[in-house]
Amino acid sequence: MLVITGLLEHLGKYVIMMGTAFNRPEKSSMYYKETMRQMNDIGVGSLVIVILIALFIGAVTAIQFAYQLDGTLVPVYYIGYIVRDSTIIELAPTITCLVLAGKVGSNIASEIGGMRQKEHIDAMEIMGVNTAAYLIMPKVVAAVIVIPLLVAIAAFVSVMGGYLAVVPTGMMSSQEYVQGVRSFFDSYNVFMMFVKAIVFAYLLTTISAYQGYYVRGGSIELGKASTNAVVISDIMILVADYLLAVLLT
Repeated sequence: MLVITGLLEHLGKYVIMMGTAFNRPEKSSMYYKETMRQMNDIGVGSLVIVILIALFIGAVTAIQFAYQLDGTLVPVYYIGYIVRDSTIIELAPTITCLVLAGKVGSNIASEIGGMRQKEHIDAMEIMGVNTAAYLIMPKVVAAVIVIPLLVAIAAFVSVMGGYLAVVPTGMMSSQEYVQGVRSFFDSYNVFMMFVKAIVFAYLLTTISAYQGYYVRGGSIELGKASTNAVVISDIMILVADYLLAVLLT
């Protein structure tokens, strides 16, 4: 019973915080500059790790399916087809956002939590600033714009990773891999990828911001808030992934 009460309390505080966060900005130029800064931090700052992860995801997927198809009657070009669709539908949005929940989410929770502990947020509220809006809205807007772009880059790099894993090693020819990538393409899968990316981006930023915004105590509590931000974001991303799969397919 206490667990349910605690969950309802957190849910209520989260909804109230989000209602406050999306109020009209007091000064649009400040919000614009902060949004641009967050887009740079989230997008450019995460580009290298996203590319590395996507490259190896595509390579491993291609090698594993090549191993599974060995000795079967399935045409070898299906490897390209499987790598493309598994990447677009599932691996690119989900794995990328799980990684970003660890990198971006913990950073958001630590940044806002540090401001709460140093009483910067209290000082801003005394000056009449809507702190929830100023600290959270630019992060959410930036993430919803930039993370789908990172997911699209991850999907492309993953397909190229599969190519580099199977073509230079002689498992299949370049023409066969390209034929597989171009076969049975359905643009609806790309739509699903972007829907997932937007939902996951919203979840990982708002949950992390909530954990930092309501942190209390010292450095130990801040560390726990950063950990909770990553863990809860990852859990909610996986839950949302299942629900979106049910709704969209």
